[in-house]
Amino acid sequence: MKMKHFVLIGVAVMLVFAGCQRPAENRLVVWSFTDEIENMIEMHNIGAALGMEIDYSLTPTDQFTDRLTPALMAGRGVAPDVFALEAAFVRMYIESGLLLDLTDLYHEVRGSVLSYPVAVATYNGRVYGMSWQATPGAMFFRRSLAIRYLGTDDPAVVQQYFANWDRFVETAQHMNAESGGRTVVISSLGDLNHPFRGGRTQPWVVNGRLQIDPAMIRWMEMSRYLTDNALEGRVGQWSEGWFAGMQGNLADEVGSLEVFSYFLPTWGLHFVLAQNAPDTAGDWAMIPGPAPWFWGGTWLAAYQGTRQPEAAKNFIRLLTMDENNLYRWARETGDFLNNMNVVNRILAAPAPNAFLGGQDHYAAFAAMAPYIDGSLIQGTDEAIDALFMEAITQYANAEATMDAALAMFRAQVAAQLGIN
Repeated sequence: MKMKHFVLIGVAVMLVFAGCQRPAENRLVVWSFTDEIENMIEMHNIGAALGMEIDYSLTPTDQFTDRLTPALMAGRGVAPDVFALEAAFVRMYIESGLLLDLTDLYHEVRGSVLSYPVAVATYNGRVYGMSWQATPGAMFFRRSLAIRYLGTDDPAVVQQYFANWDRFVETAQHMNAESGGRTVVISSLGDLNHPFRGGRTQPWVVNGRLQIDPAMIRWMEMSRYLTDNALEGRVGQWSEGWFAGMQGNLADEVGSLEVFSYFLPTWGLHFVLAQNAPDTAGDWAMIPGPAPWFWGGTWLAAYQGTRQPEAAKNFIRLLTMDENNLYRWARETGDFLNNMNVVNRILAAPAPNAFLGGQDHYAAFAAMAPYIDGSLIQGTDEAIDALFMEAITQYANAEATMDAALAMFRAQVAAQLGIN
């Protein structure tokens, strides 16, 4: 899986809070791909707060856009009033012209929310989506390996060894040499996807034309170097080997390999690392790593032709802006929030994380989040990213020169997206 959302496969779920059927004008239709929205509706008693029936429907993530897009195109009477949008496809809808303008909601909280989730949902100067969460990424490393090869597991000191990509490579070489080739800095090149994208200064498409940011060229060079020098585990992200590395069980043709680190966002700590490597609890810590970045997240948006624009806005307000609701949600789920007033309230009562050897993950993520740039995200990113990953794989595996791999990439983008 590539997202934090664990979708319950099933049919639509109706939540009726009023205890009796109400007329359509007193009903709000809400669609989602994540059960988080249903849980929030129940936890915050949203139906009662709005005085409305909430008609809630859950669709698996891989089917959600196939359901939502034609409904929005069909218009009033078919389209939901409010719906969730995932990071992978949020910009496609933000740029569609079919969403309700939520700029007034943003102005209510503009001094208390992080800039990057707002930037992701902003198009032509207007805001069309609101998120309760932020998903900054971190570099999670094994404390025991840091002590063995760097002489310390203090996150502040370890960060100095990975403060930029040059230091990242130098440290990877050092650990690999000291271990006789048995320690790799990462298990998969895929881990570097979002960190390098986070280091860009321009988006993929500028004035209708494809642009390849220097950070993307650096990523290609890095991938080839790590592969040629056996500094990465040569397994695919989300593969069996990738998970095995978390548990200390990754193997190659020679024997076992030790993986020093994984690049994961907020949800990756709880739902990927901790769930798949419980026996390593206490042997991990987290640092910012070479670049700020994010991965995933959920935004709430509304159909521009909804019969219930104020109710739709109030629904979004209660789930993404109400500070009491947000605090309750964060305490219940551990979700990292977009609202810094609530984050600071949580930080006032430090919560050491046992899996991270006592490090406060919430404080660490809070320090990373303000440096993320969400302004470069575009609706075509997912398709272009996938094609660029193919080019990286070809070049890293010496199946093509850089020029040939980039030419293939450009040709595919032109053929599939009409962007030259």
